[in-house]
Amino acid sequence: MLKGLIRAIGAVLIAIALYSVLGFLILPGIGLRIINQQLANYATVPAKLDRLEFNPFSLELTLWGLKVGEPGKEQVGLERLYVNLQTDSLWTKALHLADVQLDKPKTELLFSKDGTLNLTQLFKLPASDPTPTDPDSKPFPVRIDNIKLADGYLHFTDMRPGEPIEFLYDSMDLELKNLSTLPDDNADMTLVAVGPAGGRVDWSGTLSIVPITSTGKLKVTDGKMKTWWPYVRDALPLVLEDGVLNFSTDYTLNLSKETEMVLSNASASITPLKINAPDGRPLVRLERLDVSDTSVDLAKQKVVVGKIQSKNLETWAAREKDGQLDWQKLFASQPEKAAHKTDEVVTVEAPKPAPVAPSKPWEVLLKDVELRDYRVHLADKEPKTPVALDIGPLNLNLKDFDSLNRSPFTLNLDTGVGKQGQLTASGDVNLSPVSARLKVTTKDIDLRVAQAYIDPFIRLELRSGMLGSDLAVNLKSTEPLAFTVEGRAQVDQLHTLDTLKNRDFLKWQKLVLDDVKYQHGDSLSVARVNLEKPYVRFMINDDRTTNVDDLLIPQPAGSTAKSTASKSRPLGIHIGAIAINDGSANFADFSLTPNFQTAVQQLNGQIGTIDSRNAKPAPVNIAGKVDRYAPVTIKGSVNPFDPMASLDIATSFKRVELTTLTPYSGKFAGYRIRKGRLNLDLHYMISNGQLKAENKLVVEQLQLGEKVDSPDAVDLPIKLAIALLKDTDGKISIELPISGDLNNPQFSVMPIIWQTVRNLVLRAAQAPFKFIGGLISGGGAEDLGTVSFAPGSSELSPEAQKALTTLAQALKERPALRLEIEGTAAQSSDGPHIAQDRLEREYQYNFYKILQRRGDKVPAQASLLKVPEDEKAALLEGIYRTRLKQQPPAEWADLSRDERSAKMSAALIDFWSKSEVLLRQLGQDRASSIKDFLVDKGQLADDRVYFIDATLGEAESDGRVISPLHLDSE
Repeated sequence: MLKGLIRAIGAVLIAIALYSVLGFLILPGIGLRIINQQLANYATVPAKLDRLEFNPFSLELTLWGLKVGEPGKEQVGLERLYVNLQTDSLWTKALHLADVQLDKPKTELLFSKDGTLNLTQLFKLPASDPTPTDPDSKPFPVRIDNIKLADGYLHFTDMRPGEPIEFLYDSMDLELKNLSTLPDDNADMTLVAVGPAGGRVDWSGTLSIVPITSTGKLKVTDGKMKTWWPYVRDALPLVLEDGVLNFSTDYTLNLSKETEMVLSNASASITPLKINAPDGRPLVRLERLDVSDTSVDLAKQKVVVGKIQSKNLETWAAREKDGQLDWQKLFASQPEKAAHKTDEVVTVEAPKPAPVAPSKPWEVLLKDVELRDYRVHLADKEPKTPVALDIGPLNLNLKDFDSLNRSPFTLNLDTGVGKQGQLTASGDVNLSPVSARLKVTTKDIDLRVAQAYIDPFIRLELRSGMLGSDLAVNLKSTEPLAFTVEGRAQVDQLHTLDTLKNRDFLKWQKLVLDDVKYQHGDSLSVARVNLEKPYVRFMINDDRTTNVDDLLIPQPAGSTAKSTASKSRPLGIHIGAIAINDGSANFADFSLTPNFQTAVQQLNGQIGTIDSRNAKPAPVNIAGKVDRYAPVTIKGSVNPFDPMASLDIATSFKRVELTTLTPYSGKFAGYRIRKGRLNLDLHYMISNGQLKAENKLVVEQLQLGEKVDSPDAVDLPIKLAIALLKDTDGKISIELPISGDLNNPQFSVMPIIWQTVRNLVLRAAQAPFKFIGGLISGGGAEDLGTVSFAPGSSELSPEAQKALTTLAQALKERPALRLEIEGTAAQSSDGPHIAQDRLEREYQYNFYKILQRRGDKVPAQASLLKVPEDEKAALLEGIYRTRLKQQPPAEWADLSRDERSAKMSAALIDFWSKSEVLLRQLGQDRASSIKDFLVDKGQLADDRVYFIDATLGEAESDGRVISPLHLDSE
């Protein structure tokens, strides 16, 4: 019995010994040899396993030093693989591994230019017979209690993009608990990957193999966008200079039936982002972009973004000379990729796609978008003068955007425009069909940006102009375009300059359009137009053309008109009322010698309702003054859209100084007008082209001056006729009724008026004349008949003011007397002073233009400017060339700057000193100073003070200039 037990124990010990030798020594050696033989047979690169250990009692298997690839350039490898097999695998019918450990695995992942993956080329496996797929087959049952990967190494390289992509994770740790291929088993999973250049991936959650499902959280920290940007650049020609991505999300993945993936609580941030064009110019600069509270449902094709916040984006865009946007040309420049296989280009004819059912559109919901401090730099290089416009800081809020357009989204925008302009827009917008209801306001939009666009059509400089508006825009559709605009608009400080003459052309202080209603393609309605201080200059040139003709630039034939289908109904225009407040105008006629100029001021009044679809005439009631003192009124009604159908206008001019009409009297009568006043009442009525006019002319105290040689003067006894036509009150009254058919091209109003006046003069010369007139002089111990002025000045001295005060009192006591003022100037004394003053005004005027073009704040008029002395030398060069119409003499080039400036200044002083126009203007200003003092300070009625045409005289021995005064009676 004992021997048997001993033999049994011995047998067991021997079996154990043999099992140990087999398990610890023989099997590992055989396994290592077989593995290396198989690696040698099937590997295309050197491959080797260094060591294999197996514990037959604990069933633990350990592999050491697996390397696949050239020495030093291994593509796959690991330091240690540990596997612990459990014995219950024998009766549970599932391979049960208690623990799997993988230390320092290394993988080199490389896609070559032709798209080949290096890992697929490491082994040449024998072809196997295809086996039919069994839909009911189940994966091999495996349960692994714990899988742990430590210090992993992954090097990824992709040569397929135009610029290779390469990134490295040299510290990867993965842990899986309870991984199983058995149905409905879930494994807990944790992954952490970190690269040396920054960028970290954290992945945690659960994983099921059968079916394949997973839930968890994925987080990317400090990911360098430049790493994978070549994938984007192959599709978009954008160069990423900088960009860091942070991303996190919870997810759910289920592949049991179809691909179902849901991302929830997703958030991402990019900071900073810098994108350039291929040529290096900046395109986008973004400080920060944050996306939060986001979910994505792949199966439902739905994306919900809770909030988008972005800050400090700066971008640039330009329209090139050919009219295309630089961004458009940038994307159009991307070359199409050719299909290729290895190094050969293969042209493949795409098969005709089979008809497919329309795919379900993705639904994108943006709950809250908030953009702050955006800046857009716009440039237009198509005009001859490039235009630059900066938009920003731009702030945008977008709420409840739905890509399926089941409800409108809310838009709020406010931004700066240019240097000081502001624009805001808010309201609801629909995308399909496109529609919007927006409240749009603008403030101080600089209209000078339009200068480059009007230059090809008119020689006009837009010196200033600010647009403001408060509008409600209702966009109903885009195809066809249908929208309405309602609200208020105004343009402040409009100032245009005639660039040919460097003179003001059209300007106003404020233009306000109240209650504007515009319906695209149908009608425009304005309840009221208010014009504050409008001004216009109108000139007749010596060839009878006007300054407006001069400004228009002829356009090539066919360039201005494009053939368009005629509209069935023209645009209806309705203006409720037009109010003119403190308007003015300048009129000049250079076809006359001497030239004629006059001014109209203090224009106030209204024009009633104007309607292109209603034939009712608009009432007109406007009043103003000619040359400050002579009132003018315009009353009646007119249909501006068809004046030949209906017009009834009565115009009245009172107390117009006839001296301003000297150019006309010189041309047609052959005499200057020494003095006189005109009262003119015109009443023109048109009904269906039939004219009926009543013209009443009253001339008071007309006296002719010296004779003027004029080939157009009539051969009539003008002086005698005037003397005879005067009544006992010194007035000439003429009534000129006119009637005719304006539809008759032979009918003309002016020849009829002229013939009537000519016949009247002939009848007056043949009638008995009446003696009229008588000079009444008054005086005393003090000489009040002259006013003395300092050289170059129109200011009244204290002595002159005292004398005029006395004179005003004397005239009040003598109501039958009237005063005539003869403004006088002397070249010898006044010339240098007015020339110096003119030069100073030129400095102010030109410096004023420079400040306006800079966009600097300027006073109301150039005369209020103080020009810095250091600016004058540069200004003087332009003044010399412009006014003298010549270049400085070549010999001045060797002079110093001060000497050169002195020479040019002296030449300008000499030029203006001899100007008869400036001297006569000074004489007129002196006469105005005397009259203004008598009227304003002396309280003398302005209708008792007359101007006599200014004269050029001689100065006194002390340089002072005398302006004589004359007395006349009623």
